[in-house]
Amino acid sequence: MSSLDVQRGFGVYVHWPYCARICPYCDFNVYAAKARDTAPLFDALLRDLDGWRARTGEREVDSIFFGGGTPSLMSGEQVAQLIAHVRRLWGMAPGAEITLEANPDDHARFAEFAGAGVDRLSLGLQSLDDERLKFLGRTHSAGDAVKALDVARGKFRSISIDMIYAVPGQTLEAWRGELSRALALGADHLSLYELTIEPGAAFFQAVKRKAWAPVSDDDAAAFYEITQDLTDAAGLPGYEISNHARGPEHRSVHNGIYWKCGDWAGVGPGAHGRLTIGRERWAVEAAEKPGHYLHQIKANGIGWAAVDRLDAVGQARERVAMGLRVVEGFAVADVEELGLQLDAEKVAEFAAEGLLVRGDGRIALTREGRLLADRVAGEIAP
Repeated sequence: MSSLDVQRGFGVYVHWPYCARICPYCDFNVYAAKARDTAPLFDALLRDLDGWRARTGEREVDSIFFGGGTPSLMSGEQVAQLIAHVRRLWGMAPGAEITLEANPDDHARFAEFAGAGVDRLSLGLQSLDDERLKFLGRTHSAGDAVKALDVARGKFRSISIDMIYAVPGQTLEAWRGELSRALALGADHLSLYELTIEPGAAFFQAVKRKAWAPVSDDDAAAFYEITQDLTDAAGLPGYEISNHARGPEHRSVHNGIYWKCGDWAGVGPGAHGRLTIGRERWAVEAAEKPGHYLHQIKANGIGWAAVDRLDAVGQARERVAMGLRVVEGFAVADVEELGLQLDAEKVAEFAAEGLLVRGDGRIALTREGRLLADRVAGEIAP
């Protein structure tokens, strides 16, 4: 592994697939919690981590991210044991970030999570409007969301909140008011997402049968512009297409590993990971269904169900697509060191159109360009 690869970081992602209720916009690998015995899955996560350690060799963990699903359904003891196990296997970098995604409904366990070692809470508010929360299938009210944030204050080094905009029936002025209220809550970080209609989600079927229609591209762009204006004015500028932080210290370390194309161990049903060994880079995916995942762990000592080697072109395309997401962009050398070249004609064309900027060996999107990130990445990459 080159020194550049080490600098890209190493994280651990833990996927907890259970939810009290599955939201209609969600296409993640999630399952209804019901009255499940979670002990077998918890034990499998520990074994999966062991399997990853055997393959990564010595690393230092820069971040642990508990995602889902709803990891705030876990107990504080389970979270503490997983953190301790990661620490034993790899060791933690100084100031390593430990994030847990949480629903407002689970605020009674926030103190447990803080005591377990979680220092960053990502709170799924999604909206501060009760009618929109109902439409989004959330089980909490706007009042519950604010209360949960109050409970979290002082317990974590950093608090992030998630919000969804461009919801059918939502006006630009309504979003302006809602986002203004969210910014006034004083969170350190905001993840602000346009409602997207994904094939695996219940909303996809609703749109297909024409129960309602998503907002137009032009309206979505207007929502995005309002989002940038308000967050800039509030001192939480966008450092990535959907993410805003009060300062560099509140940027997501874990997501930064994804954007820099670092390595991460992904454990839990359906979890994805990346592993670089020498000049070889592998994309791995764990077995998706919990039952299959448990079987995979029992048979092989690791949850991997699919392993694909990324060739130079695949790595370059990933570096461009992920690197363009952040305001700093990516280094042209990230592509050239793989023996490949960007499409210089397309780079010049997009620069002339005001969609990207070049300088100091880097390429980054402009604010206008971020609205067309996928198109620009696809056309300039090798």
